Amino acid sequence: MDNTGGASFMRNRRFESFLDTSCEQPNVKEPPRVSVKQEAGFRPKAETDQYVDDDGFISVLISYVRIVTCFVTMMVTTFVWAIVMLLLLPWPYQRIRQGNIYGHVSGRLLMWILGNPVKIEGTEFADKRAIYISNHASPIDIFLLMWLTPTGTVGIAKKEIIWYPLFGQLYVLAKHIRIDRSNPSAAIQSLKEAAHAIVKDNLSLIIFPEGTRSQNGRLLPFKKGFVHMALQSRLPIVPIVLSGTHRAWRKGSLHIRPAPITVKYLPPISTSDWTADKLDDYIKMVHDIYVKNLPEPQKPFVLDSTRTCSNS
Repeated sequence: MDNTGGASFMRNRRFESFLDTSCEQPNVKEPPRVSVKQEAGFRPKAETDQYVDDDGFISVLISYVRIVTCFVTMMVTTFVWAIVMLLLLPWPYQRIRQGNIYGHVSGRLLMWILGNPVKIEGTEFADKRAIYISNHASPIDIFLLMWLTPTGTVGIAKKEIIWYPLFGQLYVLAKHIRIDRSNPSAAIQSLKEAAHAIVKDNLSLIIFPEGTRSQNGRLLPFKKGFVHMALQSRLPIVPIVLSGTHRAWRKGSLHIRPAPITVKYLPPISTSDWTADKLDDYIKMVHDIYVKNLPEPQKPFVLDSTRTCSNS
């Protein structure tokens, strides 16, 4: 793994899934050709795009074996850490910490099994107490965030996650936050309570601002939840830009391809002077930062209407 920025090989990490609510899709125009400035530290395009996209029988078989191995590995690590969590029931913060360690170990193992080359940039911004946000285009994103979010971080997931065998129960034991997506008022109240808990317990948060996974890798409009959390907690926002994961594991496919992946932490965005009346401006500002830093195939199409959704 090409890990620039001097990140340590073993750092305690954890994951998140977030508000999977629908947003009415605006009319889409074909995007104009944009010359994307190459960011410092990125490999040349010719290098990042050079991998064998093999759909042959052997390649597909190897991919299936890797996926099954990932599943078995995750079940084993989840079972082990579930026992640890039960032993730590009287100590909530230690359960959060162990949840992060579980995510780091499991996420790193899963990425090793999948075998994709991973390049990490901006690691000097990776250990701050903050609201971490990430674009979401592949299941691999979750493995990466399990591995790479710092110790003392909690996530937000739909309340139904508790019914996922072993993993859902571990998620709850690790003191992560669940919300009711079917009830907007209850969801907003859950976010307020989450913000209070994050401030009270000196925690960080990880969130997918798009609220769901992109089907084609292109950036979706951002929902308002992460800005509400920032306004209430006053924590800085650290954008995590994931590139290439949509090519490595495509929507509706069980074929893992050896596409290179880049994880780039951007400098923290201060929210100390943010005000509620400019909420949409903040969403657009952060969305534009992602548009600037994503490669051309992951930039959103030109939209006829605003990038933001009315959903929280």
